[in-house]
Amino acid sequence: MNEALPDVPEVRVVGLPQLTSGFDLVERLDLPMHLKVHGPLEPLGGEQLAQLSERINLRGRGGAGFPFHKKLRSVAEAAIKRGVRPVVVVNGSEDEPACRKDTVLINRAPHLILDGALLCAEAMGARTLVIGVTRESTQRSMEAALAERGLSNGRRSALRARVQRNPVRMVTGAAASLIRSIDGGPAIPPGRKVSASKSGVGGAPTLLSNAETFAQLAIAARIGPERYGNTGLYDEPGTVMLTVSGAVARPMVIEVPTGVPLRYVLQLAGAPPVPQGVLTGGYHGKWIDAASVDEASVSRNSLQQVGGSLGAGAILPIGQDTCPLGESLRVAQWLAQESAGQCGPCYLGLPAAARGLEDILNGGGPAALEAVKQVARNVKRRGACSHPDGSAMFLESTVGAFTDDLAAHVLGNGCGRPVTGVLPLFEGGATPTGVPGGDEANGPSRQKIYVDWTLCRGHGLCADILPEVFQLGADGFPTVAQAEVPRFAEAKAVRAVRRCPALALRIEEDLRGPAPSSRTNLPVLSQGRGRRALGR
Repeated sequence: MNEALPDVPEVRVVGLPQLTSGFDLVERLDLPMHLKVHGPLEPLGGEQLAQLSERINLRGRGGAGFPFHKKLRSVAEAAIKRGVRPVVVVNGSEDEPACRKDTVLINRAPHLILDGALLCAEAMGARTLVIGVTRESTQRSMEAALAERGLSNGRRSALRARVQRNPVRMVTGAAASLIRSIDGGPAIPPGRKVSASKSGVGGAPTLLSNAETFAQLAIAARIGPERYGNTGLYDEPGTVMLTVSGAVARPMVIEVPTGVPLRYVLQLAGAPPVPQGVLTGGYHGKWIDAASVDEASVSRNSLQQVGGSLGAGAILPIGQDTCPLGESLRVAQWLAQESAGQCGPCYLGLPAAARGLEDILNGGGPAALEAVKQVARNVKRRGACSHPDGSAMFLESTVGAFTDDLAAHVLGNGCGRPVTGVLPLFEGGATPTGVPGGDEANGPSRQKIYVDWTLCRGHGLCADILPEVFQLGADGFPTVAQAEVPRFAEAKAVRAVRRCPALALRIEEDLRGPAPSSRTNLPVLSQGRGRRALGR
């Protein structure tokens, strides 16, 4: 069973280090050591930064890969047109269990990230800088870095800079989620899609990119586009930070020049010589087979050509001794749990897809396979963020990559191999503890919802309002009589009680559970009271 990755795993480098320069000297580069290793940095104008980004073909390193120069120009143009100052946001939210590259950079080289962010802020006249994080270690490191530079969130500061800590959840890393939390709302996507470049934090044009992107910009600004282009491929110059885990002897974060063979990276981490498959790009990524591994190099274009994805920079091989569909089912179930619970295609579709994949493993036959494919098609491009799209891509890649195993499960008695749990998830498959909104935000509350069978008439409204708890059986009635209410669904549980036509639902507090948090609990109803107790 693979254990959860630490915040800062082993760090390696192929060739000359750029982002990881100085890592062999100290565990964390404070400001004096950062300047000794990297040297001073001269400011650049906005158009200079845009041209530099374009010449080195800098793309966002958080998964989407959007050209940075286009984003920079879009923010600057919107700010000038509206006559307002833009905002710069560093997205350091790295909440996939298999991703640690940005966490490593924030913990060990925070000033390199700040260099890139401050270059952009000064060039565009921004007066607000926010660094979004989700881990205690990254919060400590970045707050210390701001203090070392004398930056604060004081009203009289020329540049107001602060760290925004959010819960460790997959959807927290979405740009819209981070912006919403900075504005004081919950760290989940809003119901509508708005370009941050036009209207982000406080409605101002916002330049938002992930930590590695700003660090790469700082390197290029120091050494220039020509020298930067001497490393890696001509069309994708520079280095890439990868997190390599899964069936490896040494899980690691590694900095490599683009163009390095993927096979070599896997060998450094101690992967099986002939992996059964390699998941590229993380849990919103794609599987490639062993033959494709020999053809692929570390670059966005090369991985796309073999059916893979660079994505968030996570590389996860699995060996021949585990069931690939069973491994993927564990991930699919985790992805379903990570839904923000507000878009039907996501919070209904992803659990349905996971159940369909489980049906395949349990001998559900061709009908189960077709059901998974149908659900994956239905959830795409219908959510408030990219989570359903990325999850659907992972599911489609799974059923497309392991055709022999799929046939064994669909048409036979299975592949006969166990599920070893080689793909890392958080301990117990849940969110890490000790973080704001971690287990407390995503786990069960002290509230239970009950069905009174003497009153229930099978209207089914509870399943429409609260699908996280209620499903209808073949007879049209709920399949459970009582259930714990997830914290994120508490408001919907109250709504289900209020709207039950037969007044057959009630909510009670479970006094045997853990002590309540400081947040407001659900209204506690006495036995037999229904909608009238809560008011209309």
